[in-house]
Amino acid sequence: MIEDLIKRNRSCRRFFQKEVIPLDTLEWLVNLARLSASAANLQPLKYILSNDPQKNEMIFSCLAWAGYLKQWVGPPEGERPSAYIIVLGDTDIAKLFATDVGIAAQSILLGAREQNLAGCMIGSIKKDLLRELLHIPSRFEIELVIALGKPKEAVILEEMKPGGSIKYWRDENGLHHVPKRPLAEIILNE
Repeated sequence: MIEDLIKRNRSCRRFFQKEVIPLDTLEWLVNLARLSASAANLQPLKYILSNDPQKNEMIFSCLAWAGYLKQWVGPPEGERPSAYIIVLGDTDIAKLFATDVGIAAQSILLGAREQNLAGCMIGSIKKDLLRELLHIPSRFEIELVIALGKPKEAVILEEMKPGGSIKYWRDENGLHHVPKRPLAEIILNE
């Protein structure tokens, strides 16, 4: 059921790093994005796939993790993603990519959850460094990095209490809590 899949599709930031995601699985996930809607059907997104440990290390070095967890610098060795999908916008096709990136990333992550994998969309990227390390041509804008792997953490959705914070947090057992605004708060009635 789609609601269950969406509820399970939480940003995961700790993985079983040694659990390799095959290249054909990454290609299948990108194919889900390819089949998804695209603004004006321009289909301007391109993708770089990685399940190679050395390439993964280069990508990891360009990322910042979990803005609300100020003391956490990201997953330690052994808990890092085993794969990445880098989402690029081809400026020869379009100049704006936000709608397509959101649709594509959600399709990829829902597909990952269906395969009992998890991921995290990362927008805090040292783009110049990533471009240099991976030799990404200048016509491609680096839009997003999707980290993927077999999840090593539990993420708990909870309804935000009145006056509460939207900031996610980890408890003393390492469980990741994600507050969500109540439905009544986000539907505006006349």
